Amino acid sequence: MPTATHQAAAAQEIDRCDLLGRYCRLALRQEKHARHQLEREAAVALGEPAAADATLLRGVALAEQGRTDEGIAQMRDALAAMPSGGRELGRTYYLAALAMAYGKAGQTDEAPALMAEALAVAERRDERHWEAEIYRLKGELLLECAGSSEAETCFRRAIEIARRQSAKSLELRAVMSLSRLLQKQAKKEEAQQMLAEIYGWFTEGFDTPDLKDAKALLEELS
Repeated sequence: MPTATHQAAAAQEIDRCDLLGRYCRLALRQEKHARHQLEREAAVALGEPAAADATLLRGVALAEQGRTDEGIAQMRDALAAMPSGGRELGRTYYLAALAMAYGKAGQTDEAPALMAEALAVAERRDERHWEAEIYRLKGELLLECAGSSEAETCFRRAIEIARRQSAKSLELRAVMSLSRLLQKQAKKEEAQQMLAEIYGWFTEGFDTPDLKDAKALLEELS
């Protein structure tokens, strides 16, 4: 019979992998880890919160890998099973990720409401950790189903929030989203300048997906 200590340790392990996947976009490693935790859960009963977290983690990773429908199903099931109350604190990013997955799948009817819920939960709980990323994802979603002007507003707000929080990884991601949009608007010089500035801040991690993408985008803009 697993103890509360075992369940807490499992939850912490899932959280560490979750943060790595979110910040570094290591979706395959994220998915493998989540699948491993779910297999362990079947054997040792990690507890409902840890099981829900592992399922969410795997759903996000599957969507990132292009297995969108499968990822959506797992995220929906896990969010529905997640206990209310204190666990609400972890819902914001996952709601935004689910909204983005719907957008990628062309199912844009449900996506705006989910994104609005993510921002409402963040505001209600004063949860600012992923606020920049949520606004960036909202901008990407708006590009799918609305217009570029609203998307640009979201990207610039995401950059502002990330800078205020000194969240360089999230700033880089938001700047890349804005730079791609500016590139389409024939504003390559502005895009190149702002991307070069944030890219130049980094001194390591150049093998991670975000920094590889940033380098490739800089080359396109040069």
